[in-house]
Amino acid sequence: MLRKMAELTKQWGVKPELEVFELGHIRFATQMIAEGLIADPPMFQICLGIPWGADQSVDTMKVMKDHLPVGATWAGFGISRMQMPMAATAIAMGGNIRVGLEDNIYLDKGVLATNDQLVTK
Repeated sequence: MLRKMAELTKQWGVKPELEVFELGHIRFATQMIAEGLIADPPMFQICLGIPWGADQSVDTMKVMKDHLPVGATWAGFGISRMQMPMAATAIAMGGNIRVGLEDNIYLDKGVLATNDQLVTK
C-alpha cells in the first residue's frame, strides 16, 4: 500500500514528507527511493518519543539522522516536554524543526500554549 501511495504521489508531482518513527522506517523509505518511487531529494521528518517508536534523545536523533540518504532534507521533533530540547537538537545537527500543538500542548509546565506561542518560543 505504501508503494502504491508513493507511486501516486510522485505521479501527482507532490513531494511526500516521510515521517520516520524508527530505523526500519528509514530503511523502507530508502528502498522506495532506490525503486524510483520517491524523487530526490527526499524529505524526512524524524519523529521521536511516540509510544513504541524511537526514544527522544540526542543519541537517537543522531543515529537516525546518520542513516538518512545522502542529500536528504530533514526535520526532527520530540513530543510533550521534550519538544523544545529536540527542536534545539535538530537545529544543532543542521536539520529543520517542527513545533506545534499536535506534539505538545504546553508552553511551560501547567501553562497551555497556542501554536503561535510555541513557534515564537
